[in-house]
Amino acid sequence: MENRNLMMITMAVGALAVVLGAFGAHALKPYMDEAAAATYQTANRYHFYHTFLALTYLIWKPLDKPLYKGAIMALIGILLFSGSLYLLSLRSLMPNLPAWIGAITPLGGLCFILAWLLGMNTLVKKKKN
Repeated sequence: MENRNLMMITMAVGALAVVLGAFGAHALKPYMDEAAAATYQTANRYHFYHTFLALTYLIWKPLDKPLYKGAIMALIGILLFSGSLYLLSLRSLMPNLPAWIGAITPLGGLCFILAWLLGMNTLVKKKKN
């Protein structure tokens, strides 16, 4: 995938973070108890953090392969980690939500960790040069 396309996808993911944050704070608030609201906020916070991480990697010059992969891992992490937490926080609206959704969350967390380590890999390589 071309860097420009991945940058546009990342910006759309960032816009989605804003929309979901507002939606959770207003429209969904009456349907969530305190624990569900906290889970939703965690999903949204990590959604934002890792959108910024992906954007940082994509504007880094020169963009090397580990940073590109790190941006992709951050985006996959958003889908898996934040996506599963968004769904789990809305269980009151989706009582038939499969139980395995919760098992996806740690996979997203692993993607986040890999994204950070790929960035660190770039800095370690730069110091050696």
